[in-house]
Amino acid sequence: MHLFALHKGLSFIHKIRGPIKSFFHLFFCHCLLLILPIISYTFMGNVTGKRVMQAEAQESKLKEKFLPFAKKMLDEGLPPLIIDTFKFYYEKLIKGERGLISREDIVPIEKDDIADMEMLDGYAKEGRLVIKKTAVIKLNGGLGTSMGLSKAKSLIEVKNGLNFLDIIAQQILSYREKYKANIPLVLMNSFKTDKDSKKFLNRYPDLATDIPLSFLQHKFPKVLKENLSPGAWPIDPSCEWNPPGHGDIYFALITSGMLNTLISKGYRYAFISNSDNLGGIMDEAILGYFVSHNFPFMIEVAEKTDADIKGGHLACLKSGGFILREIAQCPEEEIAEFQDINVYRYFNTNNIWVNLLSLKKQLEKTNYILELPMIINPKRIDPKDDSSPEVYQIETAMGSAVSVFKKATAIRVPRARFSPIKKCQDLLALWSDCYEMTKERRIIQNPKRRFGTIKIDLDDRYYKKVDQLKERFPHGTPSLIECESLRIKGNVYFDSGIVVKGDVNIISPSSRKVFVPQGMVISKDLIFD
Repeated sequence: MHLFALHKGLSFIHKIRGPIKSFFHLFFCHCLLLILPIISYTFMGNVTGKRVMQAEAQESKLKEKFLPFAKKMLDEGLPPLIIDTFKFYYEKLIKGERGLISREDIVPIEKDDIADMEMLDGYAKEGRLVIKKTAVIKLNGGLGTSMGLSKAKSLIEVKNGLNFLDIIAQQILSYREKYKANIPLVLMNSFKTDKDSKKFLNRYPDLATDIPLSFLQHKFPKVLKENLSPGAWPIDPSCEWNPPGHGDIYFALITSGMLNTLISKGYRYAFISNSDNLGGIMDEAILGYFVSHNFPFMIEVAEKTDADIKGGHLACLKSGGFILREIAQCPEEEIAEFQDINVYRYFNTNNIWVNLLSLKKQLEKTNYILELPMIINPKRIDPKDDSSPEVYQIETAMGSAVSVFKKATAIRVPRARFSPIKKCQDLLALWSDCYEMTKERRIIQNPKRRFGTIKIDLDDRYYKKVDQLKERFPHGTPSLIECESLRIKGNVYFDSGIVVKGDVNIISPSSRKVFVPQGMVISKDLIFD
């Protein structure tokens, strides 16, 4: 009404000529300038007030929804930092975010975007100078449940009667002798692997340093998909929790005091890798490159093969910098493109190099919430029971910190630096003569082998578990050095001295036991009746 009246008044003045017109025109314009901000402020104030009330209501709802999670985590003895970290991601979830990263946000990596390990020989000297300031951290929280084990996966025998921890411990002792430096080994264990792993390593008393041998990763409560409340499973309460992903390492380093301990003892860098990846070893040239360029963070990537289509890949953000995208972060309509090895060519090996001082500064800068990209994994609360309630597991990836640090980078490495054991077929290959162990306890492909990485496909009905594998190969593995690929379908048992050459399928259509006799050389498909 006020604006309407003013408009009418101004229209009237326009009809008056002479000095009166000028006087009244200026007077009314001046009044208008005084009144308009008041009207505008009142209008905007009402809108802002409504928005504030809506925000307060939403905040109240979030607090109400999160309260049961906070209580559950407190009762479990989880540190406040971890509760705050979970709350940060839970709020995203409840607002409808699912952590998806689309092609609209990224572009594939080109060859010239990253350095190549093969070109780093000139940096080895720098690496040798700083290796005494470098710690080796192994992610050791996994159980071998998918392979039929209930203990730490790192305790599986992998080569020449040695398990992962044997080989890792002996590698560290070899580094110390070679570089005359007291390089510490540190394990990030889970509650389920800590006791067994530390007990086993007691047989290596020389490993002990002034740095604790291990620290513990945390856990997150599972979230019911139906109403986003805490998952409950009284039959087995341990099913109510999930590992928060390897991205938890940065927070576990803080809550355990390990980060401050390492820094206070003069360590400035860390090489981090999975304990089941025997290719993830210390490399003086990579370390030298990392330190010479003063990178805060560096991730190793390798060229994808068809075996890696489900692995997380590196990409460039259109806004600048790198990002790691896991398959759970890919929109469903882009999965085919995600798995195309000619589009996204480089996958994450989970070998990471970190400047510890830079990590501490970044954590302090962000109030200890790194804001790593969120991963939402839809699962069943009990993975062994397909009828159990659907849940979301909130996770983060260690390598995703590449998008958090300014000047973070990536380096292309050969396939040899990625040799994980995920299934029994990987284990069979490692047991065989396709691989050998050096004096420094490095696992390398047998130099006499003419082919690349062997492809093995085993029937999960009979070879999924380690005990099943051992039962069917009681005399050790066949010679596979001249084998390019091996596929076994059926309940097949192997005697001693067997040799497999070329591309071979061994098939038994029935469930009864069949036997490959001693000393047999197989160079073509073997089909049992």
